[in-house]
Amino acid sequence: MWVLFLSGIFPFLLSFWPGLGFWRNWRALVKTTTIILLGFGIWDVGATWRGHWFFDPASVGNIYIVNVPLEEALFFIVIPFCCVFTWETVNYFWKK
Repeated sequence: MWVLFLSGIFPFLLSFWPGLGFWRNWRALVKTTTIILLGFGIWDVGATWRGHWFFDPASVGNIYIVNVPLEEALFFIVIPFCCVFTWETVNYFWKK
């Protein structure tokens, strides 16, 4: 959970930088994140039910969504956010 927090907190805070205007396209960000979360979330649920992989209970918290730990579900929200933020930031500075 700490890795997700540290990965996401700086891009989240910097996304409010007025010059970047990152939040102008929030609908596209929500659509992108939703597609990733649903696609990989369904994949994760299926793979754990089939026994293709598992999550070590000593390494994750006690909150599960279906049979996937909260940390895994948040991964599919935080990391795409960071990727889109990085892409938009590079494009912003590239144009300048």
